[in-house]
Amino acid sequence: MTTAAQIPADQLARLASAETQRLAARMAQDVFAGAFRQAATVDAAPDVGVLGEVAAHCFDWCRAGASDETRALRLAMLISGLDQWGLAYTQAFNLEAIHSLTALIGGLRTRLNVREDTLFQQYFEQINDVESDAIDFKVDLRRGIHLALWHAMAACETAEQVQGIVQPLGSMMVALNGQMPELGWRLLADALANIQIALLSDIAPKSPLAQEGTQQLFASLRHALPAERYQAILAHAGQAVVAWQQASRHSAA
Repeated sequence: MTTAAQIPADQLARLASAETQRLAARMAQDVFAGAFRQAATVDAAPDVGVLGEVAAHCFDWCRAGASDETRALRLAMLISGLDQWGLAYTQAFNLEAIHSLTALIGGLRTRLNVREDTLFQQYFEQINDVESDAIDFKVDLRRGIHLALWHAMAACETAEQVQGIVQPLGSMMVALNGQMPELGWRLLADALANIQIALLSDIAPKSPLAQEGTQQLFASLRHALPAERYQAILAHAGQAVVAWQQASRHSAA
């Protein structure tokens, strides 16, 4: 298993710093949230004007890169993030499609010329194929997705609703471990740590259903993952939770 000392260098860090990668993940989350709110409006077609403004804002941010390569990478991260948010929500809420999101991504892609599109596809595939590339983007992105679905689960009012989200969320996490055999466990540990921190803080529901759903999620991972991998995830997550508790006590002192 890859340890902290053995993590390969991020080959894309020279084009996108850790701060830029995290910003791309947050932008993808915010943009997706807006597109999903549009999709949630019953019988309403996507608002072309609003989507056009959002696409222009995203494109302006990408254009602010210092080179063609940097601009293409920014767009690749943003669209990769939107794709993953869309896939997660269609799976978790049993949706056929999110039309406003499809329209938004299409609007971003159609702005590219041939060379720009070639560079975009190169970086999009590199992000997908090389685990350690754009790793800060991947960590923030998956943390946001997993936490958003966990909060949706925690807000459920029935055990059936809880189970309806816990099952796809657990499946997503197991799939991520398979897609990223070397580093995926670190992304899962980060997500589980933040779930535990949310339960310990004052920002999350503490209903019996929320706690039961969280226990079901941990149990599903324990049964689906190899024992060594699951223990490594728990240990890494536990260290992060302890560090948070220590920092909280220090700030309160």
